[in-house]
Formats: sequence, structure tokens, C-alpha cells
Amino acid sequence: MNFYIILILSVVADIVVTSGIYGDIGKVPTSGASRRTAQQDRLTLTGVQASKKLAENDLGKMNQYHKSKIQSVAQKTGMDGAVIAGIISRESRAGSALKNGLGDHNNGFGLMQVDKRYHKPEGTWNSEAHMNQATKILISSYNTMMKNYPSASKETWLKGAIAAYNTGTGRVKNLNSVDLYTTGRDYANDVAARAQFFRAHGY
Repeated sequence: MNFYIILILSVVADIVVTSGIYGDIGKVPTSGASRRTAQQDRLTLTGVQASKKLAENDLGKMNQYHKSKIQSVAQKTGMDGAVIAGIISRESRAGSALKNGLGDHNNGFGLMQVDKRYHKPEGTWNSEAHMNQATKILISSYNTMMKNYPSASKETWLKGAIAAYNTGTGRVKNLNSVDLYTTGRDYANDVAARAQFFRAHGY
């Protein structure tokens, strides 16, 4: 009996971490952060290693303040918690880049920087309600990618959705070069690499 309980708990834990509903972030190919993005932390590294280091620098704050909310939103929406963490790391450095919960010249709201010009923010800047709203925006972008490119894979749709979260679905015109119009021209690749780091650290 105990063996079966352990087995079931193991399967449930795996579902929470790697739901697969919107693709497996671990299978998303990524070139990581650009030199410009890496310079946020004065890194000499670029690419995936830079993204991992940037995420590592946010890990303590992420674990302390945001992890339980991320996991709750992941369970409710089906979006991989590692992807949510990757976006939070990129957008707000786990909150440390914000002033009074705002960024981007006060246009971006909260940890995941919901654009107030296009969306009415929900919840407080670091709340589960905010994360839930932002994650639904990401999922909406995923659904658009799926509609626009029906023959692509879940992982390709996911990477396109991450790029669209930053630049808008209308500016993701080629799933082979999703970062052509994103901030730093590395947004989706950087977020994917950070998310892979967070996946390896319990998200």
C-alpha cells in the first residue's frame, strides 16, 4: 500500500512540474541571453550560461517571496511554473527592478509587467491574482500561435507565445526567428533558458 501511495505522489509531482499542456520547456531550443541582456549583471558570459546566471541571481528572492504563488498559478492554469518564473526573472528580476511595483516608465505593472496601456491590472503587483492574469495573457498568445501555425509543435508554440508576450502576437511572423522584434532580440530565448534553470531548481 505504501509503495502505491509513494508512486502516485511521484506521478502527481511530475505532472505539477512538467505538465506538458503547453509544451515542455525543457525541450525548447534556446540560444539564451544576448550580450546586452547579460550586462544587466555585468556578466562576461553570453547565451544560455548568461541566462542561467541571471536566473541564479534571482533564485533566492524567487524562492523566498514568489515560489508558492507561482506553483499555485501553475496548477490552476496548466502553464509550467518554470516558464512563469522565467518571465518574472526577465521582466522584473523577481521584483528587484521595480519601483512601487512598476517598471517600463510606469507602463508595466507587477512582477510579470502587464502593460497598463492594454490591460487593466488585477491584484497587487506581487500577488497571485497578478500572476494569474499575466499567465492567461501568455496562454492567449499560445492559443494564437497554435491557430496561426497549426502544424508546429507544442514547444514551438510555447516559444512563440513567450516572444508574443513581450512584443505582441502580430509581430511574431516566423516561428524560426521569434525574437526578431522582441526586446534585445533575445526575449524568448533568454526566458526559455532561465525557465530551464528554474525547472532544474524545483519549479
